[in-house]
Amino acid sequence: MLTMIETLKEAARKRAAYVRTRDEIARLPLDVALDLDIYPGDAARIAREAVYGR
Repeated sequence: MLTMIETLKEAARKRAAYVRTRDEIARLPLDVALDLDIYPGDAARIAREAVYGR
């Protein structure tokens, strides 16, 4: 039972990290995003890879 609870907690932590990362990337000013070679439209993909891996 404890393992299942820990698994759910970890999934919730990862989801929160994903949402934070996605939102931060999407909110970058366009000039900053382009300087970093990031397209804000790819925020979900970038965040997913950063948090969950490829």
